[in-house]
Amino acid sequence: MFCQMIEEELELNERIVRVTEHFVGMQSFASPTPFCTHIYPRRHMASFGDIRGKELIDLGRVLRTILAKLYYGLEDPDFNLTVRPAPAECVGVKYFHWYLSVIPRLTRVAGFELGSGMFINTVLPEAAAQFLCNVKVDARVGAEQAVSAGAEE
Repeated sequence: MFCQMIEEELELNERIVRVTEHFVGMQSFASPTPFCTHIYPRRHMASFGDIRGKELIDLGRVLRTILAKLYYGLEDPDFNLTVRPAPAECVGVKYFHWYLSVIPRLTRVAGFELGSGMFINTVLPEAAAQFLCNVKVDARVGAEQAVSAGAEE
């Protein structure tokens, strides 16, 4: 299911924020909160423990870029970051695909959400993806890396 969803999202290219050789960062079709971004490996893996060295380096780059887009585009919101793997007893299963969730804390859970278990998201995932794609961070992130590298020397 996850692999098919990733393929369909790549084909539509409406909710994609970042694509690399190993990862796809995108807004969920039915996101519970504004700008909730998921990062999926393109290779099928049920567990985060199956990640390879090159993929881990690529994941760091993708995560850094998405966090920078959220930082600059949404003015440094608090966020939750979670790794969503298959349960340990299900390692290697074909029906699950691990992913990262980056959930900016832009709204508050209130009475409706608490009472119904349903969430209200006032930002369409397509609009969130387009907004984040338009946040230019490559030069900013690179400049900050150069400054921090110089400080370490």
